[in-house]
Amino acid sequence: MAHLSPQLKQATPVVATHGEGVYLYDEAGTRHLDFTAGIGVTSTGHCHPKVVEAAQRQVGNLIHGQYTTIMHKPLQQLTAKLGEVLPAGLDSLFFANSGSEAAEAALRLARQATGRPNIVVFQGGFHGRTVAAASMTTSGTKFKAGFSPLMSGVVVSPFPNPSLYRNLGWDQEQITDFALQQLDLVLQTQSSPADTAAFLIEPVLGEGGYVPGNERFFAGLRERADRHGILLVVDEVQTGFGRTGKFWGLDHFRREDAPITPDIQMFAKGIASGFPISGIAARTEIMEEAWPGSQGGTYGANAVACAAALATLDVIAEENLVANADARGEQLRAALRGIAADYPHIVDVRGLGLMIGVEFADSEGRPDAATAAAVQKAAAQRGLLLLTCGPWTEVVRFIPALVVTEQQVHDAAGIFSDAVASVLG
Repeated sequence: MAHLSPQLKQATPVVATHGEGVYLYDEAGTRHLDFTAGIGVTSTGHCHPKVVEAAQRQVGNLIHGQYTTIMHKPLQQLTAKLGEVLPAGLDSLFFANSGSEAAEAALRLARQATGRPNIVVFQGGFHGRTVAAASMTTSGTKFKAGFSPLMSGVVVSPFPNPSLYRNLGWDQEQITDFALQQLDLVLQTQSSPADTAAFLIEPVLGEGGYVPGNERFFAGLRERADRHGILLVVDEVQTGFGRTGKFWGLDHFRREDAPITPDIQMFAKGIASGFPISGIAARTEIMEEAWPGSQGGTYGANAVACAAALATLDVIAEENLVANADARGEQLRAALRGIAADYPHIVDVRGLGLMIGVEFADSEGRPDAATAAAVQKAAAQRGLLLLTCGPWTEVVRFIPALVVTEQQVHDAAGIFSDAVASVLG
């Protein structure tokens, strides 16, 4: 009898039969408040009627139109629609299926466009599990251990992550100074600018602990990239499509006097409410440097996924979901900080929009994965589904669908409070 790999561990015991909005229902008919959203994928909630209708209609017309063989209308329409929301100048698109594929495509393009071999990534970043993507991932060894040798040409520089420097007493400015100084040191001692194709970075660390960057750090990256002819590649796989309370995560760090725009931008997850589609966007003059035959794939830009993505973008606009993510995120962070005030083991509540992390530490200030796991389990037992992340899995993360309501946020905070009390007393 066949079975799933024993390494595919479920974070919750739920066997779902159907979903609706921010709720999942199991075989017993029990309703669970889903604040995982398929790891940030079901942006418009489970089975949004408009997305369902678009997918069903497309299934009846054309399921698979391999896009280097034929062209289909949903892809053409999605390309045009994304042109309305992408950062200015990113006018050329390549589509794939997963975040890992987007990372590989961005890497390949950066190297081909610059003729340079090296990529600088930032401590705590997650970019996928395929060989090249895992080689660029530093959020945890579990994503890259056991199948070396990995890809060469990857150099790691610090991300301005306050949780890593808490014991030093540094403020955000000092941490940012340190991160930029270390980047300069990397370019001086490990990867010459003439050998550096790109900086690859998430606006908010995802698997690395839900840690936002900051405006001055990203301005520093853009300035150094421009000075040295290095491409800035921004991984918006988890932060895109309204997740952070702005359409793109990098929007939080754009200055009016010096707007920060990536040269290449990755996207996936929330674009199609659960259908697999990803891609990269770049300026045409960069995309033109891709070598012939380097871009393609059997399932990329599947017609049904494109139709679902179009409907998702419509729903995000029509229901003001970016603004809702911002408002509900403020509400949730305030509630979680109120809970944290009663428990010294909760050392931080952070995040942007509906991408929020609650960090646990023990009495000596060390990362406390055991307590985070116990709280996550206790919440699931009470009907609230959550996940963990962070270098030591010491962070419980909240990533509900962007359609979440004020009452549902209130309910989730109440369940979480009970879960924390059951674990910490």
